[in-house]
Amino acid sequence: MFVFPEFDPVIFSIGPLKIRWYGLMYVVGFLVAWWLGRRRCQAQHAIIKEPQHVDDLIFYVALGVVLGARLGYILFYDMQNIAEDPLRILRVWEGGMSFHGGLLGVMLAMWLYGRKHGRSFFNVSDFIAPIVPLGLFAGRIANFINAELWGAPTELAVGMQVRCGLSANAQALCERVGTSADGLMSVPVHASQLYEAALEGVVLFLILWFYSAKPRPAMSVSGLFLLGYGIFRFAIEFVRMPDAHIGYLAGGWLTLGMVLTLPMMAGGILLLVLAANRRNRHATVS
Repeated sequence: MFVFPEFDPVIFSIGPLKIRWYGLMYVVGFLVAWWLGRRRCQAQHAIIKEPQHVDDLIFYVALGVVLGARLGYILFYDMQNIAEDPLRILRVWEGGMSFHGGLLGVMLAMWLYGRKHGRSFFNVSDFIAPIVPLGLFAGRIANFINAELWGAPTELAVGMQVRCGLSANAQALCERVGTSADGLMSVPVHASQLYEAALEGVVLFLILWFYSAKPRPAMSVSGLFLLGYGIFRFAIEFVRMPDAHIGYLAGGWLTLGMVLTLPMMAGGILLLVLAANRRNRHATVS
């Protein structure tokens, strides 16, 4: 059994300016994406070979991630609270970023980048897909530091004891499961943020990085990303507690995260099938 270390969300302050771990992890994610993009453009079969174009692409993607993830969270998960407190939309340091909204933002950013540089959408998405998971890793570590997105209660040894009041999510979970005399949740919970960091971040990165190390048919890398992320996220949703104001959607087990992930898996399978058909058609012609 583990005890959550209770990070101070603020690293240091300079007058009214506060540097927070949450924001820093996003900066780290973008810097790692930029470095990996520069490495990918050096490969012989790289779709994008100009380093300055990589810089441009990462800038577009960063905007897509931040704006899309925040707007997506509001639309999918938090419309009621935003209606009551409109300024909450600006307080991104409190958490509240949606992967699915970020994905839509990145898709728009890739389309705009491709339009500017005369590249097809899937040329761009196949290039960027292997870079994304380590950014997801940084984001999930930010969730952990912020003490948000906790999993369901568990009796397993990997369970984590969390103090109530560290975040709105932790407090809401305490209200569901109860509070012990020392102010901790009455039962340990899954650290689902770390599960996601491991699977959606590290494992998915390794799969995509090595798969894309060789020339692949257009759409195949993008399809593998969608399918891989979808499988990992769907599986983790079984031990991740849904937002308190949404709850389970049906049968006491289906979550909004699962519902939003299903189209990703379907889209990933479709892209992989189309890529395989294209490869077979070209092989037949050859």
